Amino acid sequence: MGFTEVARQAWRMFLRDWRAGELHLLLVALLLAVGALSSVGFLSDRMQGGLERDARQMLAADLVVRSDAPLAPEFAHRAQSEGLATAVIANFPSMASAMGGAKAMGDGSGRTDPPRDAPSASRLTSLKAVSDGYPLRGRVRIVPNAVPNAGTDTPDIPASDIPAPGTVWVDAALLDALHVKPGDAIRVGNRSLRIAAVITREMDRGYGFGSLAPRVMMRFDELPSTGLVQFGSRITYRLLVAGTDAQVARFAAWARPAAEQARGVHIESLEDGQPQMRQTLERAERFLSLVALLAAVLAAVAVGIASRRYSERHLDACAVMRCLGLPRRALRGMVTLEFIGLGLIGGVLGVALGYAAHWVLLAQLGDVIPAGLPAPTWRPAVFGLASSLVMLLGFALPPLLPLSEVAPLHVLRRDVVGGARRQGWLAYGASALAFGALLLFAARDLRLGAMVAGGFVAGALVFGVLAWLAIRGLAVWARRHGPAGGAMGGIGWRYAVAGLRRRGLGSALQVVALGLGLMALLLLAVTRNDLVAGWRHSTPPDAPNRFVIDIQPGQDAPVLAQLRAAGLPDVQLSPMIRARLTAINDKPVTGERYTDERARRLAEREFNLSYTSALPEGNRVTAGQWYGNASQPQISMEEGIANTLGLKLGDVLRFEVTGQTIDAPITSLRKLDWGSMRVNFFVVMPPAALRDFPMTWITSFHLEAQQQGVADALVRQFPNVTVIDTGALLAQIQQILSQVIDAVQALFLFTLAAGVLVLYAALAGTRDERMRESGILRALGASSRQLRDVHLAELVTVGALAGLLASFGAGALGWALARYVFEFALTFNPWLPVLGIGAGVLCALIGGWSGLRAVLRQSALRTLRDV
Repeated sequence: MGFTEVARQAWRMFLRDWRAGELHLLLVALLLAVGALSSVGFLSDRMQGGLERDARQMLAADLVVRSDAPLAPEFAHRAQSEGLATAVIANFPSMASAMGGAKAMGDGSGRTDPPRDAPSASRLTSLKAVSDGYPLRGRVRIVPNAVPNAGTDTPDIPASDIPAPGTVWVDAALLDALHVKPGDAIRVGNRSLRIAAVITREMDRGYGFGSLAPRVMMRFDELPSTGLVQFGSRITYRLLVAGTDAQVARFAAWARPAAEQARGVHIESLEDGQPQMRQTLERAERFLSLVALLAAVLAAVAVGIASRRYSERHLDACAVMRCLGLPRRALRGMVTLEFIGLGLIGGVLGVALGYAAHWVLLAQLGDVIPAGLPAPTWRPAVFGLASSLVMLLGFALPPLLPLSEVAPLHVLRRDVVGGARRQGWLAYGASALAFGALLLFAARDLRLGAMVAGGFVAGALVFGVLAWLAIRGLAVWARRHGPAGGAMGGIGWRYAVAGLRRRGLGSALQVVALGLGLMALLLLAVTRNDLVAGWRHSTPPDAPNRFVIDIQPGQDAPVLAQLRAAGLPDVQLSPMIRARLTAINDKPVTGERYTDERARRLAEREFNLSYTSALPEGNRVTAGQWYGNASQPQISMEEGIANTLGLKLGDVLRFEVTGQTIDAPITSLRKLDWGSMRVNFFVVMPPAALRDFPMTWITSFHLEAQQQGVADALVRQFPNVTVIDTGALLAQIQQILSQVIDAVQALFLFTLAAGVLVLYAALAGTRDERMRESGILRALGASSRQLRDVHLAELVTVGALAGLLASFGAGALGWALARYVFEFALTFNPWLPVLGIGAGVLCALIGGWSGLRAVLRQSALRTLRDV
């Protein structure tokens, strides 16, 4: 039998099975899986294309040297010697104050003096000082004051230079916050500067917390006159370089080793892009990928169950074809070609569904992603087709393998099937490996893919073992202590449990499939309700929403007195010492010592130390003992950072503070309540250890909306201090998170549909066998009521068992998400098992109702003949 004839017969089989409805469930499962995976694939592909397209503009250069201290001049000299263009940026949070609508007065030299009017309002801003030539790549777009009748609808233009002396460019949001307009003056530190333009686009802004505050852009050479560059100022310096690829490569080859030798110096290249934004996008992409993988796994389970039922229903037809002389190779080819065709159809339709769904995700993400993304490439479409074929052939062919191995004698004796047991196990193993590789590739993250694949495998195994043991236990208990009456008791319940035990492996698989589907649905409920509610309630309503930093020595008592006089009697100031961790147990600390990204960042950044003799409020000692009024240097460290850096009790740490060093052992570990929003420190010591080091002061307090004048008065009296309105920042952050959550919930529709599909497939998988048993019971004289009792009892048992397992699985996974992802405490909801059991019974009854009606309507002879 040639290939042409095999293909023709495969096409005929496909049409016949499609008309009979045998392939509908498989196609729907493929659509959901491919649609979920390809929607995230299209979104990721377009975001990656946008990042690559705008990489230089997002850096404002070809390469950036970043430091939290003024850079050594050797970096700029080396860049200039290579023929590279250079520019310098300084970026840090600072307060800006309105000048009561008065214009700033100048003397023609570029310097301005504060007007007589006192500032009327203050807001936290993201101050950016730029030198001539900025940006080296891309353009800042502004609406200048020189445009006649400039307003919100005035078209913007690309800036040809940096702000003129004595002027600043600001975001439109700052105009509303300070109630000023272009041409008015604002005070930045000790300077009064005139608003000369409104910024409409700044590609290298980034998406960090500091960038959420309104931007104020000024000249770099005027920064010293503001008086804001002081000890403890949180300024990030950047040296921008641009040139040919060869010039940049030569400079990078020199700069990277030099940066590794200098503490706090880092290189940002085109591959790094904008790290803050890339991190935000990667987290959103990882979350979306997790949801897509969940939908794909559930759809794969549905494909496997549906394929098993398809195989059982086609054994007779395949045995007849074998009796008529059809070779096994030809039969195997027909089945394979039929399913390859189904896979291609499902892949094409799934890719189309994913492409449409990715527009929904783009709309939900809104401002989280760059605007004007390029068109997607062909890669997501190819991956969608490949995932369809891998999923269908991987999960469908192992159950279908017995079709090509069926013995011709099966026509006369149904117990003779012929075997392909060894080949079947090999096919299942190959399928598991292929699907695991698919998950890893789709996740784009080894840990995420491994956790999803391993988690579902572990869940399936645990559910399977527990289901098998529970069914056997119920059968033993039913024989010995079964109920004697009731609509679902007596003989009906005993027959139901006996039938489940007789189909042992099939019944356990049914409970596993039903349990996995219910676990996904319950997890959606836990994530949507308990986790979100727990996250929102982790911060009390009266938590501090203002942080005051950069309080200089000598200002601590006046600042404290002014705040208490303003009606904040509980305010306390905490000392803060900037230091670097230089050694652990006399071994130097470098970023290269750690493989974990967070540990590397912690090792390279500055620490904020503090001193106190009393255990801070909201802190709890989890290991060791609190030092109290110790006179010797000791360290109490937050347990999370200790675990990240691999530190333990007794380790001796060395910190460097402005050239001075201090060594101290870790004597206690603390658990902090970060949700309280109070001032917390990773490292605290006794007062005697740190009192003589240079320090600034920090405090936090809660202000109602009508008390904003308290913060304004504080900045008016102490222009150098920075008041951080965390309420405004958190509101903006929560807006971004809400957009990501909306996108995830939109993608959850795929998971929800896949879970429902698994429920249907799990119940339909044993429908034919249950109908055959019901036909036999009816032929033996069972009444319709007795058949109904047996059928309902079996469905209730399977649904309740699957729901119970699913509830504990969803609860465990929800707790893990709260503990290790959202990082807040989540108590187990006692109603979750009740909800799980109820949902399981309801789904089982709804799914099995069609089978029950079919059994009750048909005669026993017809049921046995049809089945």
